[in-house]
Amino acid sequence: MKEIALEISNLSKQYRLGQVGSKSLSDDLKRLWFKIRGLEDPFSEVGQVNDRRKEAKSNYVWALKDISFKVKKGEILGLVGSNGAGKSTLLKLISQITTPSSGQIKASGRIASLLEVGTGMNLEMTAKENIYLNGAILGMTKKEISNKFDEIVDFSGCVMYIDTPIKRFSSGMRVRLGFAVAAFLEPEILIVDEVLAVGDAEFQKKAIGKMKNISAEGGRTVLFVSHNMKTIQSLCDRCILMENGMVKSDGETNAIIKEYIGSEISENKSIDANSIKRRLDRYGMMMRIIDVQAKSSFYYKENIVVTFSNVVLDSIYSQMQFGITINDLNGQSIFTYECNNDYDFESDNKLSLKVQLTEPTLIPGTYYISIGIRSGSKTLDHVPFVKQIEILQIDKDGVNFGFNRGGELTGYVSSQANIKVI
Repeated sequence: MKEIALEISNLSKQYRLGQVGSKSLSDDLKRLWFKIRGLEDPFSEVGQVNDRRKEAKSNYVWALKDISFKVKKGEILGLVGSNGAGKSTLLKLISQITTPSSGQIKASGRIASLLEVGTGMNLEMTAKENIYLNGAILGMTKKEISNKFDEIVDFSGCVMYIDTPIKRFSSGMRVRLGFAVAAFLEPEILIVDEVLAVGDAEFQKKAIGKMKNISAEGGRTVLFVSHNMKTIQSLCDRCILMENGMVKSDGETNAIIKEYIGSEISENKSIDANSIKRRLDRYGMMMRIIDVQAKSSFYYKENIVVTFSNVVLDSIYSQMQFGITINDLNGQSIFTYECNNDYDFESDNKLSLKVQLTEPTLIPGTYYISIGIRSGSKTLDHVPFVKQIEILQIDKDGVNFGFNRGGELTGYVSSQANIKVI
């Protein structure tokens, strides 16, 4: 364990669906009796995999199932996966906010976590009081906290409000203060969930830099969860991809990101009846995208044509906006186009149309198309990463696109493309 900061062994967490506790008093008493005798939970053999897209066939679900991995000291580990994959549940178990159903967690040193806005803070207490409170929870003396106090306040940017109860803070200010406390009180393991997304761009840059410093210079371990693949890529050397409460892959960051984005595309590649129902339930839609077609590759500056086939509509929607987003290899949005037109529907409330992006100046590489439809402020449907396309290194005339002296592409070119229905 000398070089291992965190070791997770066969970790599982089971929850009951629909209600807290067991279905009956007898089940609760049976569970308690087994626990007192040191026996395994009698309901541990039941329960289904945590796939939120499937209907429940059991009263129990495994939010996590047999998770095992090790994290070295000084390592920054990224956790990626879709919503409901079990990332936050895993961090709560490591942070000892909740207890596992089975398995072991071995940690070397103090753990500080920032899982959501205001984690570990008393809203009625001032920012200054919360700094000392959090330090005491981490096992630090008053003198140790005082030595770091000025750095914490300066990093958080909340000097003016240091004697103000944090219930009056904005969510961004609470995140600033919470992260500063967690980072500067020097825990051996720092756990950060998606909460940094609440902060502004300047603070996110500072926070990422701070995490790199405490890992490289302090030899401390960081567990970082984010849906921002660009941040994961810049911060983490190693990533774990989680799916349905289990570890799907563990490896080098770029490879894991590519696999994650690929799995998102795979899920949306076939827009079948089940996926329509899932999206219908998710958005409460009266309109569904049934099929989308596009070529797999385009020349540089070639018009990108996407066909929306068999779009099923509810007759109450007479005006819609069709939007297309181009995402890069990391899933980051490059730009979004939207066409606002009136459409004539067929008598059976079906519509098929082609949308064209005119001469988009994308550098050669792999991109993903996400599509969406809304009426006013109401989202009617949204399908992310529905198609993968490749922009070739040559234009229609066979002319190569320019490279810099190092032989690398110069970067994204500002697009002048227009979108229209053809």
